[in-house]
Amino acid sequence: MSLLIDFSIFPMDKGESVSGYVSKALKIIQQSGLPYKLGPMGTTIEGEWESIMAVVKACFDEITKDSHRVYFTLKADYRRGSSGRLESKVRSVETKL
Repeated sequence: MSLLIDFSIFPMDKGESVSGYVSKALKIIQQSGLPYKLGPMGTTIEGEWESIMAVVKACFDEITKDSHRVYFTLKADYRRGSSGRLESKVRSVETKL
């Protein structure tokens, strides 16, 4: 199974710059060992449902430790029997340009 999610999370009650909080979430993602790619508006993660949802929960738990209002988005794409899609989906489009 391959689940790709595009995920972003940040506090809304910590001022204009929230990169310090985003970096806390990214550290959790890095430590998970799951393949990921950081983008300017979110991070794409690939893996199994349970592993990815555990990472999302850990990120949420970390950000809500000292924030009373948190914004997050999660988009998902599931494809049975496929893996390595973090790179192959982009490559597929680029070869058609």
